[in-house]
Amino acid sequence: MEYRSLGRTGTKVSMLCLGCLMFGRRTEEPEAMDMVNVAIDAGINFFDTANMYSRGVSEEMVGTALKRNGKRSRIVLATKVHFPMDDEDPNARGNSRRHIIEQCEASLRRLQTDYIDLYQIHRPCPDIPIDETLRALDDLIRAGKVRYIGCSTFAAWQVVESLWVSEELRLNRFICEQPPYHLLDRSIERELVPMAQTYGLAMIPWAPLAGGFLTGKYRRDQPPPANSRYRDDNSFALLSSDAAFNVLDVVSAIAAEKGCTPSQVALAWCAQQPGITSPIIGPRSMEQLQDNLEAVSVSVTDADRARLDKVAPPGRSTSYGTVISYEYHQSGFGPHTYR
Repeated sequence: MEYRSLGRTGTKVSMLCLGCLMFGRRTEEPEAMDMVNVAIDAGINFFDTANMYSRGVSEEMVGTALKRNGKRSRIVLATKVHFPMDDEDPNARGNSRRHIIEQCEASLRRLQTDYIDLYQIHRPCPDIPIDETLRALDDLIRAGKVRYIGCSTFAAWQVVESLWVSEELRLNRFICEQPPYHLLDRSIERELVPMAQTYGLAMIPWAPLAGGFLTGKYRRDQPPPANSRYRDDNSFALLSSDAAFNVLDVVSAIAAEKGCTPSQVALAWCAQQPGITSPIIGPRSMEQLQDNLEAVSVSVTDADRARLDKVAPPGRSTSYGTVISYEYHQSGFGPHTYR
């Protein structure tokens, strides 16, 4: 396993981060416990969860697993705050001081730990000034409850604004950004990646397999598999354009040449892109985890990148100019379109 610096902090994290979105959602606790242990044995020391993943259940499972195996001190543990944790309380959401501090305490209890290595703002909140958010996060760092802070799915200008406010008010700054990034959506290469490289931020991409599309489980002109993520909504119709399948065809061809799976090629490509620190894998089963772990041994050559660039142009989105990610709404996860 290769280890990389988490931005300019000097803290080393594995080149793959274990995302725990599926814990408590489609992954039951016994399998989740085993997956945590297998990931650690494979060299992963970076785990990412969030308070809203199954309304705290994911954090509880991660905390239990790390307590049982006694390896909490070896793990860079990340969680997030922003989305609603109560459907009736208007203050149980957002990036206010009230919500951040309340949810940090709740996450600490669920994770069964005294500190969170990386506490991230899950989404920007335009109606709350960034200084309100940063001051609360700074207080948590000074109290020893959080070590580093970051953001997720912020625009480049929003990250730069936060850095300016941190400098102006002498507050701890964001050390990373967590954007959607994969071969069907390379739009972050235009502004976000150069910004992160300029200011020393780590880049921790989510959805590196485009929600499973790049695993090869989907077929052109065929309905999605019964157990797949896109089976119940119109997301597949938007995602499954000829342009998207053209990308998948090249990924599959390169995988066949290397004797690996399409998902391993897609993950290796993402991890080996300029400015990328640690893509977040989100397996729902042990089989998927073991497949993803093998991506660390796949080398993507300049020739491979050139072939992929032809069907997935740098800095652009594929599939009708849109890419499907998953945004949380009060009723749960639903399709959201990024342009």
